[in-house]
Amino acid sequence: MARYTPCRGEGFHRLLIRRVIGTLVPRGSAVVVLLVAALMLPGSALAAFDFFSINENAVIMYDAPSLKAGRLYVASRNLPVEAVVKVEGWVKVRDSKGNLAWVEEKVLSEKRFVIVTAPLAEAYQAPNTNSALVFKAQQDVIMEWLEPAANGWVKVRHRDGQTGYVRTNQVWGS
Repeated sequence: MARYTPCRGEGFHRLLIRRVIGTLVPRGSAVVVLLVAALMLPGSALAAFDFFSINENAVIMYDAPSLKAGRLYVASRNLPVEAVVKVEGWVKVRDSKGNLAWVEEKVLSEKRFVIVTAPLAEAYQAPNTNSALVFKAQQDVIMEWLEPAANGWVKVRHRDGQTGYVRTNQVWGS
């Protein structure tokens, strides 16, 4: 039997269905059956790949979807996270460093933030390097996401109130 590993957008349920179907259905028609089966799963069990932020001051990140699971680390308010899987009040998330952890769904906010991943991000008045430089933000600074990314730029607000456009390759969470 072929060995499958989950890929971006493929949650546990899809992986399980793919493995079962792979043993029962010829390879060509397995894709169609997989798509139909995935559509029948409840939306909360599918990978969402949406960005959220932590909405409390100190949130414990777990290694499994349970308060009795191992504690991995504590996340701070406004930390951007990417939802990978949602299951019964819990969300498996990925942070900017690629770490995966489970968190209670109730501590997530739809308000978006980005985190600087470059050593120094430069924010400009307009989405081009010929415009005025408004501010610079060091690595790991969290800024509010204001507008969707376009042409490699995202509009952000620094916690000091300054707004500007940063390159999407300098931040994570857009």
